[in-house]
Amino acid sequence: MAARVLSSEAVTAYRNLLRATRKSFAGDTVMLQGSAEEVRKKFEENRHVTSEPEIRKLLDEAREASDFISNMIVQAKLNSRGGYEVKPSKDHAGLTLEVPSEEILKKSS
Repeated sequence: MAARVLSSEAVTAYRNLLRATRKSFAGDTVMLQGSAEEVRKKFEENRHVTSEPEIRKLLDEAREASDFISNMIVQAKLNSRGGYEVKPSKDHAGLTLEVPSEEILKKSS
């Protein structure tokens, strides 16, 4: 019975991570594809884990990652004036925004 519950929790955590990446990286095909591949890779790497405490730890990490992606990542978009705009959502209210340097932005282009 515990295995079914954990399996169900793993599927939920996987879907929540994908949902968080789709929301945070909307419109950025490269990041959407890369993040989906990374989420899948991490889950596949841990498919063999059978220890309940280890599975619970991995599920907690997946929940934390989903929360981090949803609440801490905001994508800047290049505007028509050549600058970058950030439009935080209501999920980001009250958080401190760290703006990357021009050098980091140029490397990611």
